[in-house]
Amino acid sequence: MNFFRLIFLVIIVITFSQKVMSDSHDQNIVEKAKEINKQVKEKQAAQQENIKKETDQIVVKEEPLPLNDPFAGDASTSSDIVTEVTPTSSAVKLRSYKLVGSFSAQDNSFITLVDDNGEFMTVELFEEVLSGVKLVDVSIKRAVFEKADDNQYIIMNFKNQIKEANEF
Repeated sequence: MNFFRLIFLVIIVITFSQKVMSDSHDQNIVEKAKEINKQVKEKQAAQQENIKKETDQIVVKEEPLPLNDPFAGDASTSSDIVTEVTPTSSAVKLRSYKLVGSFSAQDNSFITLVDDNGEFMTVELFEEVLSGVKLVDVSIKRAVFEKADDNQYIIMNFKNQIKEANEF
């Protein structure tokens, strides 16, 4: 019985001694971690200071702004009127739109126009685009509008060239 007590006592002593050693070892790790953290912070502060010194030495030259907005369209790029005679007011009004799409089905045909502000307008066949100007024909290459007052046609292609004609 004394033998078992002795073994039990030795096991308990060994267990507690390992606990004491591990606790003192953990304290050393924490102290080392604090030292490393302090060194890292000092290095970061030195790097920030170097960056600040270098950026203070650099002189930033600003480029002048362009006189016009490159993202806003202007009237010169919207379309061209190709005709031998003076363009009518309907053709000039239609010039503010650009043909961007045509859709043809068995029963209906549509075109999509976009204005200078970027707003889309979808027009069905035989629907008026402007007062007195209605869509009469759609193909893959062009859209044909009829002017109601003088039975002339305005032909617009995807290059946004507008042509007035007596027939299409």
